[in-house]
Amino acid sequence: MRSILAALLLIAFIATPLSAQELTGTLLQVQKSGKIKIGYRQYQPPMSSLNKNGTPEGYSIDLCQQIVAGVEDKIGKNITIEYVPVTAEERFQALSDNRIDILCGATTKTLSRGELVDFTQLTFVTGASFMTLKGTDIMNNFNGKKIGVVEGTTTYTALKELFDDPEIKAEIILVKTSSDGINALEKGEIDAISADQVVLIGLALKLGHPEKFSILPNLISYEPFALAVRRNDADFRLVADRVISHLYRTKQILPIYNKWFGQFSSQMPSAFEAVIKINATPE
Repeated sequence: MRSILAALLLIAFIATPLSAQELTGTLLQVQKSGKIKIGYRQYQPPMSSLNKNGTPEGYSIDLCQQIVAGVEDKIGKNITIEYVPVTAEERFQALSDNRIDILCGATTKTLSRGELVDFTQLTFVTGASFMTLKGTDIMNNFNGKKIGVVEGTTTYTALKELFDDPEIKAEIILVKTSSDGINALEKGEIDAISADQVVLIGLALKLGHPEKFSILPNLISYEPFALAVRRNDADFRLVADRVISHLYRTKQILPIYNKWFGQFSSQMPSAFEAVIKINATPE
């Protein structure tokens, strides 16, 4: 009797689709819905922004599209992409609330944020800097200046630490988006805007008149970028990590990098070269 029962259980196990046994969390949800929801910030070029047609684009968006292809291979079916705009304040909650499945933008990986979300392999590295209108005297001279920064970002934290020095009399002005900061800068409401240096470069180029602005060369923070996913969803994170590592190992990351950063500089930063080598995890 026991042998018959064991045989029936084995038949039932074999009859169950392998994918249904393997898929969990986000992967199972995407397989059932046929859709994956990509969260992005609209004003963070060249990492993520809207093009002239109102379509999301950018370095992180391209990486996430590669990850979508990896998800399709994993679940064995084509899926559609739903792009969901999020703000700096709500982006992590959007993952927890299941409004998005992956956050694709300019998000710094930190240990404290690891209490809210999980992160993929590193996707980029940069640091916070300042952008002013051309001719503004701000280099090592922040006294009396108004500095705009997006609330809820690591740049805001770095600014607070920088201006904790009682000898520096600068005022931090909180803005909702980097685009709002640029508008305030052009109107003369602030003297500078602080954000990740690569984002400042992207904003200046996207406006179409980069000659109006100056970006300080010095960095005030270290910002390792990664994509964020829901906590404790190891299977989905592994798919993303496999795609990112494959891009690094095969050097397929280079045309993506050149597409979005080649216009800034012909030489790749040594820090990003290190990111490629360190995160080219063997299969």
